[in-house]
Amino acid sequence: MCHVIVTCRSMLWTLLSIVVAFGELIAFMSTDWLVGSPRVPEAKLDSHISPEPYRPTLGIYGRCIKVTGFRRDVLCGPYAVHFGEIASGFWQATSIFLAAGILLLCAVAFISVFTMCFQSIMKKSIFNVCGLLQGIAGLFLILGLMLYPAGWGSDKVVTYCGTEASPYKPGMCSLGWAFYTAIGGTRAHLHLRSLLCTG
Repeated sequence: MCHVIVTCRSMLWTLLSIVVAFGELIAFMSTDWLVGSPRVPEAKLDSHISPEPYRPTLGIYGRCIKVTGFRRDVLCGPYAVHFGEIASGFWQATSIFLAAGILLLCAVAFISVFTMCFQSIMKKSIFNVCGLLQGIAGLFLILGLMLYPAGWGSDKVVTYCGTEASPYKPGMCSLGWAFYTAIGGTRAHLHLRSLLCTG
């Protein structure tokens, strides 16, 4: 039998756990980690209008480019079909750490829903178990985000950002919203863990 045990703090922690997990997942899947230098697509032979410049985007395993001759101007999708095709070893490590961290965050978000009915799992406080999982997830997310800029020297990034691109220097690219979302989600996650561990 389930006795509902709801406090403002547990409800806030549950909602924020779900929001942070989805935010990190959306950032990981996005192609907007790096925004490339402005480019002008090739004009069609029968067109007298010069095409407007655009900025291609590059994610950990996906990209968006402007393609002329299709109904949709911008074509987005994975550039890496297999794990080994990801732009650099650093981005491969980033994807492993971020995926592991996001998996743990999703597990915590799932478990947090049950904190309204159960306070312990096998005589261990559910909050202590979730706090431990959130701490490990935070470590994975931080490691992934620290390794990501080390991959900016890869050939794939150089084609998007120019020859000035090198590890920790994005060249002519700028950081996209997905990178900032991942950082913000990680920071919010660490504050969320402190909310869980206090009191």
